Amino acid sequence: MVARRPPMESYRSRVAEPDMTTVRPSNVQPRADLATLPSYVPGRSIPGAIKLASNEVPAGPLPSVAKAIAEAALQVHRYPDTGAGELTARLAAKLGVPEAQIAIGCGSVSLCQQLIQATCTERDEVVFGWRSFEAYPIVTHVVGAKQVRVPLTSDHALDLDAMLAAITPQTRLVFVCSPNNPTGTLVRKAELDRFLAAVPSNVLIVLDEAYFEFVTDPDAPDGIDHVRERDNIAVLRTFSKAYGLAGLRVGYCVASKEIAAAVRKVCLPFSVNHLAQAAAIASLDAEEELFERVHEIKGERVRVRDELIAAGYDVPETQANFVWLPLGEHTAAFNEHCLEHKVVVRAFVGDGARVTIGTPEENDIFLAAAKSFSR
Repeated sequence: MVARRPPMESYRSRVAEPDMTTVRPSNVQPRADLATLPSYVPGRSIPGAIKLASNEVPAGPLPSVAKAIAEAALQVHRYPDTGAGELTARLAAKLGVPEAQIAIGCGSVSLCQQLIQATCTERDEVVFGWRSFEAYPIVTHVVGAKQVRVPLTSDHALDLDAMLAAITPQTRLVFVCSPNNPTGTLVRKAELDRFLAAVPSNVLIVLDEAYFEFVTDPDAPDGIDHVRERDNIAVLRTFSKAYGLAGLRVGYCVASKEIAAAVRKVCLPFSVNHLAQAAAIASLDAEEELFERVHEIKGERVRVRDELIAAGYDVPETQANFVWLPLGEHTAAFNEHCLEHKVVVRAFVGDGARVTIGTPEENDIFLAAAKSFSR
């Protein structure tokens, strides 16, 4: 005789069900030092407002680039080329450097962290100007190295003399952001040459040239030229800004073969996806058309800055696709005023506001808001 199975209610009465409302305390704790680490703050997006907070270019992808992205989407069931071989070859030919000197990353910010991982331990120091790209202290802290912030000059530029003085035997890496984010100021060739000649050869100098394509100053250096001359230089560039691929995240590092190999070694596998690689290659094919847009942004940059200065604002010279308003204690109020006028800017409370150059119509709306702000 086969025993009958007890009713489900009877079974449940004998087996205590877990109380899903009770959360067990975890014994796993994150690193204690991360409690003091500020999170990266992206530019805000507010429905119905003009976003001038993230240094994006205002136009969407070119039709040829959009087509390449759509075609690449048909292959997303396959892993991307983790070495980004085709893109690397294209960049090597464009820049006139060996492929072995190029490392592709998930945006230049990822490469910033990889460079620190490849060169630093918790005993080492990373030097950078401040205020500069806000990811520098974050990625330095995450790796475990010590950050050394060097104040900017009174003209809101990197103080290379002070940065040189801040280098110690523990320094392994120095970030030089030019044009500097968020101030837009440029390090010119003569001052960079003096700096490079004085920095110890065992210190890696990272020239962050994310806004290189927006530069018009004839005295501006080209970081790639310095890579050909020195082994302790790495240059970072990106497809996020001038090429308009901020949403796909692809950048590249040009350095000595040894440094580039180390950067590739610490890269998260497959982090540069197939769509990003295809879009970057298509953008290289469409450079002439893309740079017509960049030329328009350069013209608007001059107009916006001139009008702000005429309105009484202190605006340092900029070689990027944004302007910097060093508003100090008035920054928060300016930010709220812009929001009331449906314009989103990037406020660094206590320091100033960074405003991306948009379309002429968007810039006019921002200028009207700025001119109506009572300081």
